[in-house]
Amino acid sequence: MSLRRSLAAVALATSLAAPAIAQDDTRLEALLARMTLDEKIGQLNLAAFSPLFERGDLEKGRIGAVLAVTKPGEIVDLQNAARRSRYGVPVLVGLDVVHGLRTIFPIGMAEAGSFDPELAKATARAAGREAAAIGINWTFAPMADLARDPRWGRMIEGFGEDPFLGRLFTRARVEGFHEAGLATSLKHFAGYGSALGGRDYDAGAIAPGDLYDSYLPPFRAGIQAGSESVMSAFLSLNGLPVSANPAMLTGILRQQWSYDGFVVSDWNSVGELLEHGVAADSAEATRKAILAGIDMDMYSGLYATHLAAEVEAGRVPEARVTEAARRVLRAKLRMGLFERPDPDTSRTDPAPPSPEARELARRAAQDSSVLLRNDGILPLPHGRRIAVIGELGASQRNLVGPHAAMVQFGDGAAILDGLRRSGQATVSYAQGCDVLCESDAGFAAAIQAAREADVVVAVLGESNEMSGEAASRARLTLPGRQGELLERLVETGKPVVLVILAGRPIELGPVVDRLGAVLMAWFPGTEGGNAIADLLLGDADPSAKLPVSWPRTIGQIPLTYDQAPTGRPHDPKNHYTLRYVDEEITPLFPFGFGKTYTQFALSETEVPQRRLTPADTLEIRATLRNTGSRPGREVVQLYVRQLHASRSRPARQLKAFEKVALAPGGASRLSLRVPVAELGFHLDDGSYVVEPGRYQVFVGTASDASLAGEFEVSR
Repeated sequence: MSLRRSLAAVALATSLAAPAIAQDDTRLEALLARMTLDEKIGQLNLAAFSPLFERGDLEKGRIGAVLAVTKPGEIVDLQNAARRSRYGVPVLVGLDVVHGLRTIFPIGMAEAGSFDPELAKATARAAGREAAAIGINWTFAPMADLARDPRWGRMIEGFGEDPFLGRLFTRARVEGFHEAGLATSLKHFAGYGSALGGRDYDAGAIAPGDLYDSYLPPFRAGIQAGSESVMSAFLSLNGLPVSANPAMLTGILRQQWSYDGFVVSDWNSVGELLEHGVAADSAEATRKAILAGIDMDMYSGLYATHLAAEVEAGRVPEARVTEAARRVLRAKLRMGLFERPDPDTSRTDPAPPSPEARELARRAAQDSSVLLRNDGILPLPHGRRIAVIGELGASQRNLVGPHAAMVQFGDGAAILDGLRRSGQATVSYAQGCDVLCESDAGFAAAIQAAREADVVVAVLGESNEMSGEAASRARLTLPGRQGELLERLVETGKPVVLVILAGRPIELGPVVDRLGAVLMAWFPGTEGGNAIADLLLGDADPSAKLPVSWPRTIGQIPLTYDQAPTGRPHDPKNHYTLRYVDEEITPLFPFGFGKTYTQFALSETEVPQRRLTPADTLEIRATLRNTGSRPGREVVQLYVRQLHASRSRPARQLKAFEKVALAPGGASRLSLRVPVAELGFHLDDGSYVVEPGRYQVFVGTASDASLAGEFEVSR
């Protein structure tokens, strides 16, 4: 569709939507005017579905949302109870539909590696349709937090370390869920990924400018995409818990961004204000949360218990409660919940994955797995004898990762199954050890299997439970004695392909240089076993890139590609410069890195216009050629650095990319464009500036891209 037609379509949709919005607003205000204080407070109460759940509270209008109910019949019962309340206000039914409901797609970090936001939109849409079919209407996703510390277990839910990539994928996920009929909740606002030591629930500290430039852009992108809600973070940021922080929840969200959705607390985070030490009792926690900007209380029940009394005592204005209820009701009206039909109750569980969902899941897993090393061993020729080693190679369960909603593990296939079903190889298997790998009792059988094979596929890494919430790790090595098993396999002299299942980069050590190939599969989902087999055998070509920098060792953390320059940059000939005395300063694999089964070459790079104003658009042209013998896809990446400014600017920042498919010998002339207005930064007060001066531009296939030229921005 042309730009003119796109704009016309948007204008038409806006003109058609305007009367509906006005009608909803009239209906909303009429409803609010009739509601009692208790009924308004009821809309702010998010209750967990459990044996102690009181349906009578729904009939009395004391519950506005429910979480963790997944049976269609039970959801219909709850909605019917809500309809029996005085004004028949339906409830939001929420669930962590993070990367799938029953069909499980690759986790967010993995999909970010595809550098294909449309793929993430498609998987969110498919997951949302499965959820909506059973009556779920609200997902606690996507996670817009930057993931910059691999010790943090929840990094896998996000989209990596880069704000630009985070913006694109957050927007795509919101749009995909919306197309399926699910409301979204951007989490965890904000700065949750900065938790000290990578420890879930710990405090964080972020400089104001960095908060605006790095951590907030993905949230703003999700809000611009129409996210109905934002979830507050557990952590204390810069000394104040976010769930009691008016500068964050009101100052930024409401005053600066004009956000009119609602803010929901994370699980019991209102109650946890007591543990943070900013509230002496539950009543004070309630008061501080509502006044800071928390509209809906998840699980703690403190709003239901204390808020009416706080209003009657004059400590909380009733207008604040009314505004919170207005935001929740507005979301329900915009979602069409009052008119939404009930789900089909003939099934008690979600339907099995459809052929279309399986096809999408398989493609997503193929496009998310990153080829980190290949000495020419991959793809494996047909007819080879393959020894699959490691419990993870025969596991269906540990392909899906954490937060797998309503997964049924029998829906999937293990990597071992995928290789055997291909019919292209003779495949043997030896466990070697389980995931914890506390014993070497099975090592001998694994070594024997390796010696009898032509090639070894060692599938090692983490179980589902080793990543995700409350799964921070102090060590990033392969768990238990897996590293020792890998060394022993390499010592057989047989070529070893390492397939890593994990939610984070793994510290590999010196053995990495002796491996024939390394494929980072993350947690690839329901169709992961088939997809990994496709990649190993060459039925699919790897094209993914790392959405995070991969450290050599945990001692390098924090390690991101966009760090600010130092006054003493690394110089291997000068001891008194940026360095470690016992390790390289660079990552093992840089952000944006990933190999393919063919070869690509960039040439004829040019910067057509070298003098620009903030109203202009930077354009970089380059030619990409497939110089290899196989078709493939490459991600051409554009990075920009401001050489001189009023404060130190990052060494480089990703500003554009394009994923290109080329046949052998094919070429494509690319034009990467960046509005100059996107090259600015925020001051500590949140104001945004684009400063004049000289800039460098880098173009390549990873964050260590080569210098392509310079340009200048004038006022």
